[in-house]
Amino acid sequence: MPAQILVVEDDIDINRVVTMNLNDAHYRVDSAHCGKKALQMVRKKSFDLIVLDRMLPEVDGLDICRQLREDKNFTPILMLTARDSEADRIVGLEMGADDYLTKPFSIGELQARIKALLRRANTFLPNPASTEEVIEYGAMRIYPLSRTVKISSQDIELTSKEFDLLLYMARHPGQVFSRTQLLDEVWNYQFSGYEHTVNSHINRLRAKIESTPTKPEYVQTVWGVGYRFQQPTP
Repeated sequence: MPAQILVVEDDIDINRVVTMNLNDAHYRVDSAHCGKKALQMVRKKSFDLIVLDRMLPEVDGLDICRQLREDKNFTPILMLTARDSEADRIVGLEMGADDYLTKPFSIGELQARIKALLRRANTFLPNPASTEEVIEYGAMRIYPLSRTVKISSQDIELTSKEFDLLLYMARHPGQVFSRTQLLDEVWNYQFSGYEHTVNSHINRLRAKIESTPTKPEYVQTVWGVGYRFQQPTP
């Protein structure tokens, strides 16, 4: 089945052009012109990807992104913005957006970003047809299908990106990743200058999974290189 995409854009002309071109690319497309309507649609219907404008009437794109992640909705989000500053991009990524595209943009680049996000969804989004896989390290249990983590039978509440980061590293134990590599693999973001986004997520992840965050057992720093996931010593 073609992917189901929701386009959320209040500019009628941009919405129409994006929707038309995605339909021509054989996606199934719904559209909304305000944030409130978009939230209602997402909570009633399942989408494979959301193209989300940042500046929207009633509920803006950042609030939509935050609310969906709080609702445990992990649908990939490609955020559109007229703002090109580093701070704006970082805020969007911190709120849970998976990629960022600055206006004006070409339809070719939009479609390329969408294809990349849909490919990555097979890695990080649950597949209901899959048998539950359990990744075990010491007292930690990671359940990719239900996107839950337990340590000593206690549920650990992680954000979408914290879970993606932990899952990716846990699937490659002992491998050292630079911040740029993690930004590319987990955020699908291939630009330098945003490595501190990785740092802040690592710090928050450690605060939740490590008994002593300043002396981490699981997510360890490799000085001058990056981070690695290490099985704790028995």
